[in-house]
Amino acid sequence: MLYDLPAPAKLNLFLHVTGRRADGYHLLQTLFRFVSLADRLDIDTRADGQIVRETDMQGVAHDDDLVVRAARLLQQTTGTRQGAQIQVRKQIPSGAGLGGGSSDAATVLMALNRLWRTGLSRVQLMQLGLQLGADVPVFIFGQNAFAEGVGELLTPVDLPQGAFLIVQPAQSVPTQGIFQAPDLTRDTEPVKIMDFSEHQMITRLGFGHNDLQPVVLNRFPVVRQTHDWLEQAGFKARMTGSGSCFFIGFQSVEQAEVAHQKMLAKIRVDFSDIARAGLAEVADSRSPSPIQAVMVCEGLTEHPMRYWIES
Repeated sequence: MLYDLPAPAKLNLFLHVTGRRADGYHLLQTLFRFVSLADRLDIDTRADGQIVRETDMQGVAHDDDLVVRAARLLQQTTGTRQGAQIQVRKQIPSGAGLGGGSSDAATVLMALNRLWRTGLSRVQLMQLGLQLGADVPVFIFGQNAFAEGVGELLTPVDLPQGAFLIVQPAQSVPTQGIFQAPDLTRDTEPVKIMDFSEHQMITRLGFGHNDLQPVVLNRFPVVRQTHDWLEQAGFKARMTGSGSCFFIGFQSVEQAEVAHQKMLAKIRVDFSDIARAGLAEVADSRSPSPIQAVMVCEGLTEHPMRYWIES
């Protein structure tokens, strides 16, 4: 049995939609960044061939869960008769643009490839991951990366360690609807990796933008309220993925912690019912505050399980 396996969250430091293929898939350019916020998984083998998710996930049926689908896909591809018992301890919020489900699926593929001794290479596992979702391959790739195509063409990028504040609005965003929105621009001029690789502080949002952000702000009022409050409070933030979370980059954890305390203090002032209730980081859903949580995360130089795959 493998205990306490990490499935880290990701940020899209920028996300450009550069076109759309005839099959409907969008062409993207983005910079993936792993952060220390992570789900944790326990995985054990079963002799009966069954794939069992022990954890109930609100709104996610057992057979629809990416961790179950990932395990079954590896089973079918390799022909193994072994099964798996999977427990997921969620820390990454859903509908947040942080890639939690994709990261969980990638961790399952890497872990079961070892437990079942199926011997697939990194490239083979990435190809399986792409069948589950466009974000899954980068977690198997194991490095911060510039992504092109539908997100599967990856080039490793060395990034300073840095730190981030992640601000979670009290509203989630379904990815599919955002990409189908008629007002989504799909003609951002493609960039080359050298355009940003020497840019001094990507963590300070000095490069690019997120083409999905205006679409989300137009459709989700609580996310819009969070964005507007951050701007008015003087925090330069950008949405990650298809939302709903925003992030702010810093050179160090210490700087992020200072900003964290300043933000919490301003939340208490601006949303006084939180102060009266004595809440610090999490706003009750009945509160007028649009902010659900504020988290400090370190930037990771690589996926914690990068070397679980030999080739």
